[in-house]
Amino acid sequence: MDDELREIRERRLEELQKRFDPPTPVPPAPGAGIITLTADTFSTVLAGHPRLLIDFWAPWCGPCRMLTPVIESLAAEFAGKVRFASCNTDENQQIAYQAGITAIPALFFCVNGQVVHRVAGALPRPQLAQLIHEVFQVG
Repeated sequence: MDDELREIRERRLEELQKRFDPPTPVPPAPGAGIITLTADTFSTVLAGHPRLLIDFWAPWCGPCRMLTPVIESLAAEFAGKVRFASCNTDENQQIAYQAGITAIPALFFCVNGQVVHRVAGALPRPQLAQLIHEVFQVG
């Protein structure tokens, strides 16, 4: 019974990884780097980018790790249109607390310094790309 459960769990994990992995690696475009947020830079970055997607994550979080390559790929795809930032909630607990983060991964879509949309949990790449198009109204 334990072996059967382990096999089911491993098969499901493989399916999830395939679903979340970007189809092909996209080389970074100019301005595509993901900004690392800290307590010192948070306000400046938020105010300095008209369209900003913030990924709140932690190193121990499995879904966060699966979402990382998706975020990296989308940052390259939307370079020049949307900036991407990353905030490690373990290292920046005060930011996470102030932002009301109760579950990770959490994605905040910010327009002109204001959070206009939030997503909790990891989304597949196509769904997240569509959401970026809709929220930020970029082509």
